[in-house]
Amino acid sequence: MLRLRQKPHLRLDKGSHIVVRRLYDHDRAYILQAADGRVVFTIPFQRDFTLIGTTDQSFVGDPAVVMPTGEEIDYLCGVVNEYFRKPVTAADVVWAYAGVRSLYDDGASRSQDIGREYVLALDERFGEAPALAVYGGKITTYRRLAEDVMGKLAHFFPRTHAWTAGSPLPGGDFVYDGIDTLVARTLRQWPFLAEDHVRRLTHAYGTRVDNVLKAVTSPADLGVRFGADLTAAEVRYLMTKEWAQTADDVLWRRSKLGLRFSDAQRTTLDRFMAQPNSPTA
Repeated sequence: MLRLRQKPHLRLDKGSHIVVRRLYDHDRAYILQAADGRVVFTIPFQRDFTLIGTTDQSFVGDPAVVMPTGEEIDYLCGVVNEYFRKPVTAADVVWAYAGVRSLYDDGASRSQDIGREYVLALDERFGEAPALAVYGGKITTYRRLAEDVMGKLAHFFPRTHAWTAGSPLPGGDFVYDGIDTLVARTLRQWPFLAEDHVRRLTHAYGTRVDNVLKAVTSPADLGVRFGADLTAAEVRYLMTKEWAQTADDVLWRRSKLGLRFSDAQRTTLDRFMAQPNSPTA
């Protein structure tokens, strides 16, 4: 249990996003200035969609059940409609989701004005193990945060040193502009796969696409086709290597293929995953 000499300065902040059908054809993002002084972004998403976000609202409650409100969805649609010719309404939203940020409360009166930097608080006492609390931070800075944490603890672990800057993420051991080369190589190795399928797999798994497809020597080896281009071979990989347990794990948490699945297809996938020893073809 963390020892704290004073109450932590922590504020929970809710951010909601919506996804609509593609608003424009190119691959660039927009940052839109809202009338209330906030900014809203639109980002090309999953090839056929546009991601719109985000909101800022103080949050109280259980983060496990957070979801966008109708008011937030209308707000995001309204900002977009100030800039794009084709109006967007709540009826156009194909998916919406929300999350809760834990921010270090720096005293700002509005959630949107709170800094997004993380704060590290080290509690060290003679004869006791140190306790380090991390307030704030975001996924885009997680490597730097981890290195700063180890730096904060370096006097307890003198042999440690920063190393992650030169270490690729799993599957990311290829040059920064080498995705097309990886796609071409994968197509040569599995020529019976569609190019769009291979491109999605290589974007998702990088060089680990070889592990996803290692037992596949013919189309039949892909096994059950659940919807879109999701096959049993990929689901097996996600279950054994990435701890997926349910259809939502696969369709939303490991991918965004849920945007292309029907309720019936999702149910079929859930049933398949509930019987992990079932045949793959």
